[in-house]
Amino acid sequence: METLQQRENAVEAKRLKRKFTGALLALLITFLAVVSATYAWYIYNTSQHTTNVRMAAGAGVNLQISNAYNGVYGSSAVLESFSGQLVPVSTNKISAGFQKVTEFASGYQTKTGLAASIFGNGEQNDYYHTSLFLRTTGGTLDIYLSDIGFEDSDEASPISSAIRLGLVVHKVGEHQAHDNEYIFSISDKKNPEAEYNTATGQEGYVLDASRKDGTTVPFTPYTSDEYCIYNKETGAVKRKDDSLRLCTISGADDGSVGESVEIELYIWLEGCDEDCTSNLCRQTLRNLAVSFAGVKTD
Repeated sequence: METLQQRENAVEAKRLKRKFTGALLALLITFLAVVSATYAWYIYNTSQHTTNVRMAAGAGVNLQISNAYNGVYGSSAVLESFSGQLVPVSTNKISAGFQKVTEFASGYQTKTGLAASIFGNGEQNDYYHTSLFLRTTGGTLDIYLSDIGFEDSDEASPISSAIRLGLVVHKVGEHQAHDNEYIFSISDKKNPEAEYNTATGQEGYVLDASRKDGTTVPFTPYTSDEYCIYNKETGAVKRKDDSLRLCTISGADDGSVGESVEIELYIWLEGCDEDCTSNLCRQTLRNLAVSFAGVKTD
């Protein structure tokens, strides 16, 4: 026969079980809310951005550019137009590849009702990729970016605010290995509907290219602060304190050309950028021009 003490123990056990179950449910709700906020950019930006970009690349005095290693070199080169579809991708290292979400899980009481759950590799038509080649007809030059010009389809919703330009610089010569890479933010504009959308809820996090589980890491792209100053009228080039040297190429003082260096150029929509939100879905980047300049080494 059950004693009074046993009945009281059973009632207490049921009470604790209900309390524990409620705590677990609250924890699960909190977790789902965090997950959905973490990858809001994937949910907001599943629409593809059709872009028709007319691109050009220019170089300074004694510096020549071409879109083929053995091609025609001059002061400028017209690069192949991109008429693909920019899809939000993310990376902290270009040479390790890009990632995008491939599947979603159901959220709970969130504004989207979905959360990114499975990640896959970005495909080549998700971003722009080409190569250009630089050489000099003078002495040894340190190469810098002098400008990235662009035109938004809508100034009120500037897609440039979430665009990244990446440069993968090879060693001098044909078919050489990668040497360095650099990722630039092309604009200092802000999207009026910007919203922090990474795991930390803070600006400046992107997907970790070494992981496939959605892990984000802090990352700060270069900006116009790292350009050099190029005077288009006089051809004079001046370094700033923060100017970023991309590479060094050599020619000869008698005007004979040196070996070329390949620079791979990438353009993508950085999904982890807080500016990458749904109001950009119908916007395009109409034009983009990249300018390089060479400074004689000291």
